[in-house]
Amino acid sequence: MVLDLHVVIVSVDYRLAPEHRLPAAYDDAMEVLQWIKTTQEDWLREYVDYSRCFLMGSSAGANAAYHAGLCASQEADNLVPLKIKGLILHHPFIGGVQRTGSEVKLVNEPHLPLCINDLMWNLALPLGVDRDHEYCNPMVDGGSKLWKNVRLLGWKVMVTGCDGDPMIDRQMEFVDMLVTKDVRVVGHFSTGGYHVVELKEPSKAKALHALLKDFMLDAPAA
Repeated sequence: MVLDLHVVIVSVDYRLAPEHRLPAAYDDAMEVLQWIKTTQEDWLREYVDYSRCFLMGSSAGANAAYHAGLCASQEADNLVPLKIKGLILHHPFIGGVQRTGSEVKLVNEPHLPLCINDLMWNLALPLGVDRDHEYCNPMVDGGSKLWKNVRLLGWKVMVTGCDGDPMIDRQMEFVDMLVTKDVRVVGHFSTGGYHVVELKEPSKAKALHALLKDFMLDAPAA
Protein backbone atom coordinates (compact mmCIF):
# COMPACT_ATOMS: atom_id res chain seq x y z
CA MET A 1 0.00 0.00 0.00
CA VAL A 2 2.84 2.39 0.80
CA LEU A 3 4.46 1.76 -2.57
CA ASP A 4 1.24 1.97 -4.58
CA LEU A 5 -0.13 5.09 -2.91
CA HIS A 6 3.11 6.95 -2.07
CA VAL A 7 2.00 7.50 1.51
CA VAL A 8 3.43 7.11 4.99
CA ILE A 9 1.45 4.71 7.17
CA VAL A 10 1.51 4.71 10.96
CA SER A 11 0.12 1.36 12.10
CA VAL A 12 -1.62 1.24 15.48
CA ASP A 13 -0.67 -1.68 17.72
CA TYR A 14 -3.74 -1.50 19.93
CA ARG A 15 -4.49 -3.65 22.97
CA LEU A 16 -6.56 -6.76 22.32
CA ALA A 17 -9.56 -8.42 23.92
CA PRO A 18 -10.44 -10.24 26.08
CA GLU A 19 -7.67 -8.98 28.38
CA HIS A 20 -8.43 -5.43 27.26
CA ARG A 21 -12.06 -4.97 26.30
CA LEU A 22 -13.36 -2.01 24.33
CA PRO A 23 -12.83 0.95 24.44
CA ALA A 24 -9.13 0.11 25.05
CA ALA A 25 -8.43 -0.12 21.30
CA TYR A 26 -10.09 3.24 20.68
CA ASP A 27 -8.08 4.88 23.46
CA ASP A 28 -4.87 3.49 21.98
CA ALA A 29 -5.76 4.87 18.55
CA MET A 30 -6.28 8.33 20.03
CA GLU A 31 -2.95 8.05 21.86
CA VAL A 32 -1.25 7.41 18.52
CA LEU A 33 -2.76 10.61 17.09
CA GLN A 34 -1.29 12.53 20.01
CA TRP A 35 2.06 10.83 19.39
CA ILE A 36 2.00 11.87 15.73
CA LYS A 37 1.27 15.43 16.79
CA THR A 38 4.20 15.66 19.20
CA THR A 39 6.81 13.27 17.82
CA GLN A 40 10.14 14.58 16.57
CA GLU A 41 10.74 11.54 14.35
CA ASP A 42 12.47 12.82 11.20
CA TRP A 43 10.65 10.40 8.90
CA LEU A 44 7.36 12.05 9.88
CA ARG A 45 8.42 15.66 10.43
CA GLU A 46 10.40 15.93 7.20
CA TYR A 47 8.42 13.81 4.76
CA VAL A 48 4.75 13.90 5.73
CA ASP A 49 2.15 16.50 4.81
CA TYR A 50 0.34 16.77 8.14
CA SER A 51 -2.48 18.70 6.47
CA ARG A 52 -3.67 15.65 4.48
CA CYS A 53 -4.12 12.76 6.88
CA PHE A 54 -6.65 9.94 6.83
CA LEU A 55 -7.72 7.44 9.44
CA MET A 56 -8.11 3.98 7.97
CA GLY A 57 -8.73 0.48 9.20
CA SER A 58 -9.85 -2.91 7.95
CA SER A 59 -12.33 -5.13 9.79
CA ALA A 60 -11.83 -4.56 13.54
CA GLY A 61 -9.35 -1.85 12.58
CA ALA A 62 -12.13 -0.08 10.65
CA ASN A 63 -14.29 -0.24 13.76
CA ALA A 64 -11.44 1.34 15.73
CA ALA A 65 -10.84 3.99 13.05
CA TYR A 66 -14.54 4.86 13.09
CA HIS A 67 -14.68 5.37 16.86
CA ALA A 68 -11.30 7.11 17.01
CA GLY A 69 -12.47 9.36 14.18
CA LEU A 70 -15.52 10.42 16.14
CA CYS A 71 -13.32 11.16 19.16
CA ALA A 72 -10.85 13.07 16.99
CA SER A 73 -13.69 15.16 15.56
CA GLN A 74 -14.11 16.63 19.04
CA GLU A 75 -10.35 17.25 19.38
CA ALA A 76 -9.58 18.70 15.94
CA ASP A 77 -8.11 21.93 17.31
CA ASN A 78 -6.00 20.04 19.84
CA LEU A 79 -4.49 17.82 17.13
CA VAL A 80 -2.95 20.66 15.08
CA PRO A 81 -0.72 20.47 13.02
CA LEU A 82 -2.36 17.12 12.28
CA LYS A 83 -5.36 17.70 10.03
CA ILE A 84 -7.63 14.80 9.24
CA LYS A 85 -9.30 14.84 5.84
CA GLY A 86 -11.34 11.67 6.03
CA LEU A 87 -12.09 8.21 7.32
CA ILE A 88 -11.58 5.03 5.32
CA LEU A 89 -13.55 2.12 6.77
CA HIS A 90 -12.71 -1.04 4.85
CA HIS A 91 -15.04 -3.96 5.55
CA PRO A 92 -15.89 -2.49 8.97
CA PHE A 93 -16.54 -5.02 11.71
CA ILE A 94 -19.94 -3.95 13.05
CA GLY A 95 -22.99 -5.80 14.31
CA GLY A 96 -26.21 -5.78 16.26
CA VAL A 97 -28.63 -7.99 18.14
CA GLN A 98 -31.08 -8.52 15.27
CA ARG A 99 -29.78 -10.87 12.56
CA THR A 100 -29.62 -9.34 9.09
CA GLY A 101 -30.42 -11.11 5.84
CA SER A 102 -26.76 -11.36 4.87
CA GLU A 103 -25.84 -12.82 8.28
CA VAL A 104 -28.52 -15.50 7.95
CA LYS A 105 -27.58 -16.24 4.35
CA LEU A 106 -23.86 -16.50 5.13
CA VAL A 107 -24.17 -18.11 8.57
CA ASN A 108 -21.52 -20.72 7.68
CA GLU A 109 -19.34 -18.55 5.44
CA PRO A 110 -15.89 -20.16 5.91
CA HIS A 111 -13.86 -16.96 6.33
CA LEU A 112 -16.15 -15.45 8.98
CA PRO A 113 -18.87 -17.84 10.21
CA LEU A 114 -21.51 -16.30 12.44
CA CYS A 115 -20.44 -18.31 15.49
CA ILE A 116 -16.96 -16.77 15.30
CA ASN A 117 -18.44 -13.33 14.79
CA ASP A 118 -20.58 -13.81 17.92
CA LEU A 119 -17.63 -15.07 19.94
CA MET A 120 -15.43 -12.10 19.06
CA TRP A 121 -18.10 -9.62 20.14
CA ASN A 122 -18.66 -11.52 23.38
CA LEU A 123 -14.94 -11.23 24.12
CA ALA A 124 -14.53 -7.59 23.07
CA LEU A 125 -17.59 -5.69 24.31
CA PRO A 126 -17.72 -4.32 27.86
CA LEU A 127 -19.18 -6.78 30.34
CA GLY A 128 -22.94 -6.60 30.72
CA VAL A 129 -23.84 -5.05 27.34
CA ASP A 130 -25.30 -6.62 24.21
CA ARG A 131 -24.52 -6.11 20.53
CA ASP A 132 -26.72 -3.07 20.27
CA HIS A 133 -24.07 -1.17 22.21
CA GLU A 134 -22.62 1.77 20.27
CA TYR A 135 -19.21 0.07 20.04
CA CYS A 136 -20.80 -2.67 17.93
CA ASN A 137 -23.88 -1.12 16.33
CA PRO A 138 -23.25 2.33 14.79
CA MET A 139 -26.94 2.72 13.94
CA VAL A 140 -28.24 2.39 17.51
CA ASP A 141 -30.39 5.35 18.64
CA GLY A 142 -30.09 6.87 15.19
CA GLY A 143 -26.28 7.00 15.24
CA SER A 144 -23.78 9.07 17.16
CA LYS A 145 -24.40 12.80 17.60
CA LEU A 146 -20.68 13.28 16.90
CA TRP A 147 -21.26 12.80 13.17
CA LYS A 148 -22.29 16.45 13.21
CA ASN A 149 -18.65 17.32 13.94
CA VAL A 150 -17.48 15.21 11.01
CA ARG A 151 -19.91 17.01 8.71
CA LEU A 152 -18.88 20.46 9.93
CA LEU A 153 -15.20 19.62 9.53
CA GLY A 154 -15.83 18.59 5.91
CA TRP A 155 -14.32 15.14 6.31
CA LYS A 156 -15.06 12.53 3.67
CA VAL A 157 -15.94 8.98 4.66
CA MET A 158 -15.53 5.87 2.54
CA VAL A 159 -17.10 2.55 3.49
CA THR A 160 -16.29 -0.60 1.54
CA GLY A 161 -17.79 -4.06 1.54
CA CYS A 162 -18.51 -7.10 -0.60
CA ASP A 163 -21.44 -9.46 -0.96
CA GLY A 164 -19.48 -12.41 0.44
CA ASP A 165 -19.13 -10.67 3.80
CA PRO A 166 -21.90 -11.50 6.32
CA MET A 167 -21.80 -7.89 7.52
CA ILE A 168 -22.58 -6.29 4.15
CA ASP A 169 -26.21 -5.50 5.01
CA ARG A 170 -25.10 -3.59 8.11
CA GLN A 171 -22.35 -1.80 6.21
CA MET A 172 -24.81 -0.63 3.57
CA GLU A 173 -27.26 0.48 6.27
CA PHE A 174 -24.40 2.39 7.89
CA VAL A 175 -23.77 4.31 4.65
CA ASP A 176 -27.48 5.08 4.32
CA MET A 177 -27.49 6.47 7.86
CA LEU A 178 -24.54 8.76 7.12
CA VAL A 179 -26.33 10.08 4.05
CA THR A 180 -29.26 11.13 6.25
CA LYS A 181 -26.78 13.01 8.47
CA ASP A 182 -25.41 14.93 5.47
CA VAL A 183 -21.97 13.39 5.92
CA ARG A 184 -19.87 13.29 2.74
CA VAL A 185 -19.87 9.51 2.39
CA VAL A 186 -19.18 7.15 -0.48
CA GLY A 187 -19.91 3.45 -0.36
CA HIS A 188 -18.14 0.88 -2.53
CA PHE A 189 -19.79 -2.54 -2.41
CA SER A 190 -18.49 -5.20 -4.76
CA THR A 191 -19.65 -8.61 -5.89
CA GLY A 192 -17.56 -11.64 -5.12
CA GLY A 193 -14.88 -11.93 -2.47
CA TYR A 194 -15.19 -12.23 1.29
CA HIS A 195 -14.26 -10.34 4.46
CA VAL A 196 -10.87 -8.59 3.93
CA VAL A 197 -10.29 -10.67 0.80
CA GLU A 198 -7.29 -8.55 -0.24
CA LEU A 199 -5.20 -10.11 2.54
CA LYS A 200 -5.18 -13.37 0.57
CA GLU A 201 -5.69 -12.28 -3.04
CA PRO A 202 -3.15 -9.76 -4.41
CA SER A 203 -5.37 -8.73 -7.33
CA LYS A 204 -8.02 -7.59 -4.86
CA ALA A 205 -5.38 -5.61 -2.97
CA LYS A 206 -4.40 -3.75 -6.14
CA ALA A 207 -8.03 -2.89 -6.83
CA LEU A 208 -8.44 -1.62 -3.27
CA HIS A 209 -5.32 0.54 -3.56
CA ALA A 210 -6.65 2.15 -6.74
CA LEU A 211 -9.91 2.91 -4.94
CA LEU A 212 -8.06 4.46 -2.01
CA LYS A 213 -5.91 6.60 -4.28
CA ASP A 214 -8.94 8.07 -6.05
CA PHE A 215 -10.65 8.76 -2.74
CA MET A 216 -7.68 10.49 -1.15
CA LEU A 217 -6.86 12.58 -4.22
CA ASP A 218 -10.46 13.77 -4.34
CA ALA A 219 -10.34 14.98 -0.72
CA PRO A 220 -10.40 18.77 -0.28
CA ALA A 221 -7.05 20.50 0.11
CA ALA A 222 -6.06 22.23 3.33
